[in-house]
Amino acid sequence: MRDRTGKELTNSEVVKKAANRGYNILLELELYLLHLVGYVPSHVIRRVFYTIAGIKIGRGSTIHMGAKFYDVHNITIGTDTIIGEGVTLDGRSKIKIGDHVDVATDVMIYNSEHDINSENFDPIFGDVIIEDYVFIGPRAIILPGVRVKKGAVVGAGAVVTRDVEENSVVGGVPAKEIGKRKQEALHYKLGRSRWFR
Repeated sequence: MRDRTGKELTNSEVVKKAANRGYNILLELELYLLHLVGYVPSHVIRRVFYTIAGIKIGRGSTIHMGAKFYDVHNITIGTDTIIGEGVTLDGRSKIKIGDHVDVATDVMIYNSEHDINSENFDPIFGDVIIEDYVFIGPRAIILPGVRVKKGAVVGAGAVVTRDVEENSVVGGVPAKEIGKRKQEALHYKLGRSRWFR
C-alpha cells in the first residue's frame, strides 16, 4: 500500500493511517451533529451540547445559532462573551477568546492553513488569542497565529494577518490600524443575548 505521495507504507504505518482515518470519521460525525445542534433555537440546549463536546464556555457567554467548527477541543471562551450567528471557530489549534468579547455575525477565526510552499501542501497551525473587551465586526477573518489585544476593534470585513495592538481599531485587507479607541478604561458588561438567536 502507498500513501498520497506514492511512498510504500509498512504494516504499522498502514495500521496507524487506518486508526487516524477512523478518528477523523468520528470527528466529522461529531462536528456534523454539532452543526445540527447549532440550529436549535435555545442557548441552553446548544451550550449543553457544546460543553459536552469539549468547548470551555465561561459564565454568561453564549454562541448564537449557526456556528461552525473544524474541531472543538481547543476552544476556550471567557465570561460575558457573545459569539454571533454563523461564526466559524476553527479549533484545530488553540483558540482562546477572553471576557466581554463581542464577535459579530459571520466572523471566521482560523488557526490552520496550508503551506503553499510545501511540496505536499502540508497544514500549518498557529494559535489565535483574542483578549478581553475586543469587538470583531461582521464578516471579519482572523488568520492563524494572530493575537488581538485588549480593547481592540476589528472592522467589518477586515482580514487580520498579524497581531492587533491594545485599543487599536483596524480595518481593510490586510487589516491596518485606522484609529484608536477613545475609551481606554473598559469595564462594561455585554449582558444577556437575544433569546432565539
